Amino acid sequence: MSLDTMKEKIRSREDLSHFINALKDDLQANTNEWSNSDLASFLEAMAAWVVDMDGYYKNIGKPFSEEAQWNIFGDILYAAKSYE
Repeated sequence: MSLDTMKEKIRSREDLSHFINALKDDLQANTNEWSNSDLASFLEAMAAWVVDMDGYYKNIGKPFSEEAQWNIFGDILYAAKSYE
């Protein structure tokens, strides 16, 4: 299954975990296809995309809500800094 298809099918914590692992596997297998293949550039691109994400959703015709539980994603990123 493609990463794009997997992304569209995320409906649960387990789906998200599988998707993250698939991203890692894709990075290892296809590093040359990634514009942001090191952690610093990946996080920088992620931060920039978050700023512009409402435009992305508008361009693809999907609704965007500021009411997402942003702190959960912050918890995920912060915990990954030291979780083993």
